[in-house]
Amino acid sequence: MKQAMHPPETIERTQTGVRMEKRLLKVLKALAEYHDFTLGDLLEGIVLHAFEGQAPFGAESIKKIAQLKQVYGLQLTSADAHRLREGEPLPRPGAARGRSGGRRSASG
Repeated sequence: MKQAMHPPETIERTQTGVRMEKRLLKVLKALAEYHDFTLGDLLEGIVLHAFEGQAPFGAESIKKIAQLKQVYGLQLTSADAHRLREGEPLPRPGAARGRSGGRRSASG
């Protein structure tokens, strides 16, 4: 059954500073790029589908997501959704430790 075509809705968007698990964000960005969407457009589509109890992705996208999850090492599942907690950030390779070799503050 085909859905009736509706004229585009005029909306107002706002900038947001949402924090998200790093690998999950990488997969979302790559998926948006794959579909030639902005990240915001992809997230809006996912949420609008979820609000109606509909799956946001078809079989082709699910396969692509599985590939991207493997590429970015994302092993989280929906079972992890409300059990995530943020830990201490891992040190970056080559990052200076302490004050020696690193940036100095204005006071020292």
